[in-house]
Formats: sequence, C-alpha cells, structure tokens
Amino acid sequence: MNRALPDVLLRVPSDEDAFAWHRIFNDPEVMKFHGGRAAELSVYEELTARQRRDDAERGFCLWTMLDDSGEVIGFTGAQPWPGGWGPEGEIEIGWRLGRAHWGRGYATAAAHATLERLRAAGVPRVVAMVLPANERSVAVTRRLGMELAEVFTHPTLGGPAHCYRLDL
Repeated sequence: MNRALPDVLLRVPSDEDAFAWHRIFNDPEVMKFHGGRAAELSVYEELTARQRRDDAERGFCLWTMLDDSGEVIGFTGAQPWPGGWGPEGEIEIGWRLGRAHWGRGYATAAAHATLERLRAAGVPRVVAMVLPANERSVAVTRRLGMELAEVFTHPTLGGPAHCYRLDL
C-alpha cells in the first residue's frame, strides 16, 4: 500500500539556515555516511551562502527543507558533482534529513520537488552517489525511478560508491 507523501517546502537557504543545518546534522547517525560528524558552523555558513549564489546563477541549489509547520528539517537539491572522481561533469541530486524526521517520506517528497525544479531549469539528467550501506538513500533513489548505472571506488573510504542515474 502506498501512503501519501508529506507536504514539504523548499526554499533558498538563509543565513539562519546555517545554524539550523549545523544543529540538526550534529548527530552521528545523520552523518554516518557523510564523514561521521557535523562540520563546523563556518562550513555551513559558507555552504548556505554558496547555495544562494548557485540558485541565482543556475536556478538550482541545495534548498532548505521545511515541514508543514515551517520547521527546518534538512536540505535537498542538486549541484554539480565536485570532480576528481565519480560522475564528473554531472548534476548530483541529494538530500540530508534530521533523524527525528526519518521514515516519514520527507526525503522522497523533497526529492520529487527537486526533480520538478531541475526539469524546469533544463537539467537533462541527474545522478545520485550513494554508499551501498546507506539503505535509506538507496530506497529514495528507487522511489524516484533512478537506476544503478556505475560503481566507483570511493577515494577516501576505499569501498564502492554507487552512481544512480535518471534522465529527466
């Protein structure tokens, strides 16, 4: 049985969102597949500023994700793959959600909204790089209709990193 996805709002990150991201990502379980711990606040301040520039220049970024009460619960969006390894030159879709909001469909709902915005921006296809042990994110890629396309060796972890693709 399919359940209805929750309402989710995406907005361009504000200065204040850096504090919210830092707070909700300061959880080892949330960061398990992202280095194990939250970055320093200054990293999130720079990241939110860069997302505002990216949205203005490209029409997409990592947007702040809010639930229907207006609470910041994470981020979702897309950005060019940083390069050096993996799917160089491609646009990666991603999401990160505070643990209190896991298992409710927020990541899937937000990722669907992201795909709509990327189509409107003229992005022809996206990738999602996911560690195979990250079962929650693998499940989101499947719900989006993404297919495993390549496997790369993660340069710092040494293990496999799965590249899922979706033509828009």
